[in-house]
Amino acid sequence: MKRIFIYAAAIAILAGASSCDSGFEDVNKNPVLATSVDPIYLFSNAEFSSAIATHNYQLQIVQQINTPYTGVVEGGNHNVVSDPNSNANFNSLYLQNGPVNLLTTVITQTKDNPARSNLYNMSRIWKAYVFMVLVDTYGDVPYFEAGKAFLEGINLPKYDDQKLIYDDILKELQEGTKALDAAKAIEGGDLFFKGNIAQWKKLGNSLLLRAAMRYSKIDVAKAKQYVAIAVDPANGGLQSSNADNALIAFNSTFNHPLANYFQGTERGNVYLGKAFIDFLKTTNDPRLRVIAVKYETPGNPLATAGAEDTAPANQDGMPYGYNESTITGAPGFPGKIGSAFKYSQINRRTVGKIDAPEFFITYSQTALLLAEAVQRGWATGNVKELYEAAVRAHMNQMATYDVLATVPAASQDAYLTANPFIPAKALEQINTQYWISSFLNGSEAWANFRRSGFPALPVNTYPGKDPSVKDFIKRLVYPVREKSVNEANYKEAVARMGPDELGTPVFWDK
Repeated sequence: MKRIFIYAAAIAILAGASSCDSGFEDVNKNPVLATSVDPIYLFSNAEFSSAIATHNYQLQIVQQINTPYTGVVEGGNHNVVSDPNSNANFNSLYLQNGPVNLLTTVITQTKDNPARSNLYNMSRIWKAYVFMVLVDTYGDVPYFEAGKAFLEGINLPKYDDQKLIYDDILKELQEGTKALDAAKAIEGGDLFFKGNIAQWKKLGNSLLLRAAMRYSKIDVAKAKQYVAIAVDPANGGLQSSNADNALIAFNSTFNHPLANYFQGTERGNVYLGKAFIDFLKTTNDPRLRVIAVKYETPGNPLATAGAEDTAPANQDGMPYGYNESTITGAPGFPGKIGSAFKYSQINRRTVGKIDAPEFFITYSQTALLLAEAVQRGWATGNVKELYEAAVRAHMNQMATYDVLATVPAASQDAYLTANPFIPAKALEQINTQYWISSFLNGSEAWANFRRSGFPALPVNTYPGKDPSVKDFIKRLVYPVREKSVNEANYKEAVARMGPDELGTPVFWDK
């Protein structure tokens, strides 16, 4: 009887299934689960995730940050290959929830939607920024097929010729900036400018100027052509004050990516580079007082680090070419405090704060590039005025980190009087200041150093360096994972570009 009852119940359920089917989806729908996402949220996340911790190569190559140690912090300090550190840009920017995928999705969703045209063109501009970082770091990278795993099922994108990528970057910046329209919908979810179109046009043109100047060594005609487009007031102009800086303002909840490096377990292992400290000391730069510090107990956290010596005369930068054992024999070795060294460290109350901002493109950088373009005869203007405005802009920018980092106007005046602009040394002065203005923006500081040749840094003579490095690292190697997972496309890129080595230059660095 039990079996008959079960069968009867089953028949009854099946018989009523057709009447229940019509409401099945409604009954089983999660009322609080989003079924679609406004693309502005993807865009703002792309902006936020563009700030990545790239300190073990870029900042060490340009000799602003240093550590003598081997192991997990090794890379640019010893001119060696370290996959966990060299893959940071690649893995972070191509991450599933990283800017490449997010921006590609936003562009796809908004391309044919006139109501979101400003978001579409803002995404084109910011995607150009992201890929400038990738090309400047690695050379050939996936571009035209990148970010399309979900959209088109392309899981192993081919690598594209870096020259073609830059050509498209120039096109996207020019077209995207021109197409921005203040009369159309304003995207208030933008983290940089809350959708302000005038500022986005300035950002697009300033980035176009940056891209154009990358050609200064290899194609003067192209550099001049795109500089002219970037500086044309009819196109919206360039960044004109620190209010136009593109930055992410971190906070106590969302910490700066370098916060753990400066404040956490590695705090006793990171120092400021000798070349950087020496230059700021030699020129009596007022920024030194707010950037550098010697802690009484450098290995301890901020609360117990003891006395803080910020006197410029007492700062010592750590020289390159040594490891944790041989550094004790370096000229002028200042000694140790416990396991830490008595070299200057980054000030954890100012530029090393957990909520320090991340600057991507600044007025100071833009004014310096324009000053160089004018010096080269590619644009009009007053080189001296642009140079001095740029120096002041970066000094004023320091206050964005903390009120303690404010550089008084009188100190700025004294610095420019003691270190006047000299036309005969224009390119050296401009690009050395660019190095300072790009402090902690390792990717850009390194790119402009390779392009301009300034500042004149001493060669890192570490005895165990990679043999492909003749003077300075020219690019970072691809992630080891790419060699096996995306093998065919990886091999094609290497065959076209040159050896996957630290000494192989990117196309604009020839």
